[in-house]
Amino acid sequence: MNRYASKPLRNSYGAGCLELRAGVFWLVFLLTTYFPGVSNGLLHAGELPPQYAFEEILIDAATAEEPFATQYSSEAALDYLEAGARAWSQDKQCISCHTNGSYALVRPMLSASLGSSPEWLRAFLMEELEAYEAKQPEGLRKDIVPTQLAYLAAGLASWDRFHHQTISAETDRALRLMFKAQSEDGSFLNEDCWPPLESSHYQSATVAALAVALAPAWSKDLMPGDPVTAKLDRLIQFLKNTPAPHDYARVWLLWVDAWMPEWGLVETNQDWVQPLWDLQNSDGGWSMRSFADPEKWGDGSRADRLRSETTRQRQASDGHMTGLVCMVLKHCAVSDNHPSLRRGLSWLETHQRESGRWWARSLNTDRYHFITYSATAFGLAALSETPRNKRVQFSEP
Repeated sequence: MNRYASKPLRNSYGAGCLELRAGVFWLVFLLTTYFPGVSNGLLHAGELPPQYAFEEILIDAATAEEPFATQYSSEAALDYLEAGARAWSQDKQCISCHTNGSYALVRPMLSASLGSSPEWLRAFLMEELEAYEAKQPEGLRKDIVPTQLAYLAAGLASWDRFHHQTISAETDRALRLMFKAQSEDGSFLNEDCWPPLESSHYQSATVAALAVALAPAWSKDLMPGDPVTAKLDRLIQFLKNTPAPHDYARVWLLWVDAWMPEWGLVETNQDWVQPLWDLQNSDGGWSMRSFADPEKWGDGSRADRLRSETTRQRQASDGHMTGLVCMVLKHCAVSDNHPSLRRGLSWLETHQRESGRWWARSLNTDRYHFITYSATAFGLAALSETPRNKRVQFSEP
């Protein structure tokens, strides 16, 4: 039984204090938004709203203070992912890059080692597909909708690839709908809002490319006169001709290349992998903040906030970056015995928290730290028996 589903919905302030919790939420919102320095040490788990809460599911706030687990547990990580995705999907009823979008993309990849994905996930994706299909075309190219459609298509493509090894009619519909949201330059619009996963049209383009890469038969079977053929070519040319804005984006492009090397997005794997070894910390992990300068993560006061962080905060290894790098390297067929990858995997094994998640500090605010969710999805994938799509040789650093 999922450890979170068995808990009654509660709050940190005792029975009958939901109004107090709501008041504290808005106080936290105001303090951390307009006085970001307040969050550096003042707000603790008991003073923050739950990270996820819906009906019987409650997951406490994510903080750097959460104790480490006594030993690594894939079951605890999977429980956290399942509960968080269900709570978000049922409460918000939308696709978010940081939670159910990441879950839909990664969970099917774990089916060989951790069992099949839950059926409710595909049912939710189908409901979202039907809702988006009912929208007017102009509504598909606004706000973050193109990114949501990319995650929707990627989730269904991942489901088909790792559960059935065939392309379903629903995945074909999702991929075609995704390309209706494509911009003229081949990218996919996203507001400059919530890095790293909702940060730019380049980031969204890599997710769209990953959706197609996970369904290779779909793209190869496109007829020459199919209008989607030209749209796919525009996407590939955009990623080939547009320099990656930072090293974080290069990791995602390397991930796409692992599943579709025929596109030639990466010149040579060794040239792209070596910088990852160079960015590895002495403890074996990686820091998300080392993969882009503060101003590269977005507009507004975000860059100032990131610059105000201590050196320790900026350089500390985190679960999101360590999990992502290790997972992508494994998908690129780097051996678990490679010394640098082994150090990264060891970091993950020893830095899981009691809740089952891995800690990563948000680039945006100090309220929910939803980045811990994708950190857990990537970390679990890295430590599980995940698929390796191609075999290449990498020299030791």
